[in-house]
Amino acid sequence: VQLQASGGGLVQAGGSLRLSCAFGRPFGVGGMAWFRQAPGKEREFAATINQSGGDTFYANSVKGRFTISRDNVKNTMYLQMNSLKPEDTAVYFCAARNQPIISTSPADFIYWGQGTQVTVSS
Repeated sequence: VQLQASGGGLVQAGGSLRLSCAFGRPFGVGGMAWFRQAPGKEREFAATINQSGGDTFYANSVKGRFTISRDNVKNTMYLQMNSLKPEDTAVYFCAARNQPIISTSPADFIYWGQGTQVTVSS
């Protein structure tokens, strides 16, 4: 399964960005997630969504500001990021798994995108 992340960029604190992750698999994928990795830090979980899109879960650090969604007709997952903070600066990775349910563990995801840089200036 090929995942292609896009939508990153430079934004001022308080601004918004929408990330997209196109998954190139005509019969779809299972649960998906966004992870992020800041310079010098380990990759951390941000948000996850199940196969149907009806179940989501967020890290406390992004809850109430980020919204994960997916369009299984367009084979695309999204991350709407509002009220961005400088500490949100990181490379954001999308990931997918065959199982339909959500997960917060990177070890549960076997398909990964290449990452897209998000930089939030103060």
